[in-house]
Amino acid sequence: MILNTGGRTDTVQYYSEWLLNRFKEGFVYSRNPFYPNKVTRYELTPDKVDCVVFCSKNYEPILDRLHEITDKFNTYFHYTITAYDKDIEPRVPSIDKSIETLLKLESIVGKNRIAWRYDPVLLTEKYTIDCHLRTFEDMARQLSPHIDRCIFSFVEMYKKLAVNMPELKHISEYDKMTLARGLGEIAQKYNIYLQTCATNGNYTNFGIRLSGCMTLDILGKANGVKFRKLKHKGMRKNCNCIETRDLGCYDTCPNGCRYCYANSTPQKAIENFKSHNPASPILFGKIKETDTIQQGNQKSFLAEDLNLKLF
Repeated sequence: MILNTGGRTDTVQYYSEWLLNRFKEGFVYSRNPFYPNKVTRYELTPDKVDCVVFCSKNYEPILDRLHEITDKFNTYFHYTITAYDKDIEPRVPSIDKSIETLLKLESIVGKNRIAWRYDPVLLTEKYTIDCHLRTFEDMARQLSPHIDRCIFSFVEMYKKLAVNMPELKHISEYDKMTLARGLGEIAQKYNIYLQTCATNGNYTNFGIRLSGCMTLDILGKANGVKFRKLKHKGMRKNCNCIETRDLGCYDTCPNGCRYCYANSTPQKAIENFKSHNPASPILFGKIKETDTIQQGNQKSFLAEDLNLKLF
């Protein structure tokens, strides 16, 4: 089983103590977002979890104790650093601070286990195509020696974005091609492996690889282990990632990013964060008498004859 710690909320930035407690105790409860009375228990032990995948915009809160997880588990880290200021990402550290933290993370886990995420790419009067390309090049110059790859995607035009971001501009196919060409040229200049994430478009002629940012091939090579060759459907449309299990909860990320799909409103996420209990076996709320608790399916993807680190 591949465990995803950051698909529904920024667990690392806001819930590091809780996350470390769950690994220390060896299990976690995760509530089904579509069937709220269904709760799944996952065992957080090396024999049950093939790899722990992180996705965060700020790893600073967990760096001092990250070894408690990395010493026992295969891991991979997605670090999102974009061009946006506080007007779009209110509680996300600055670009300079984020780069500084990424370098600290690299010193702990190594560059082969870090993917820089430059997404979502969106356009406004302030964040133009030229702005993206200038910012991306400056960041690429600094980050290229310290990352495994870079992943980008274009913003998905969810209905609520019309309310949350009325200044958002439609990204035309011409805009996408212009951005892809520019990002591809910059990535090649700095020798960065660049790929898309769940994007409906083929930009391989610009040196950009197709989607699939959480594949068994990527996770295996980063950790020196071999996984079985499996056919899978992907996590969502236009996605080639292996299926994962998420221990997070929607409406709990206080970052306040205005393009966020995981919060119904920023206010609700902040209120939920205030009621969080780091000692609870579940990220938000409590286990109720009316809940149905089931044991999660944690079948290993590792090759049976290669469950040890490859040398």
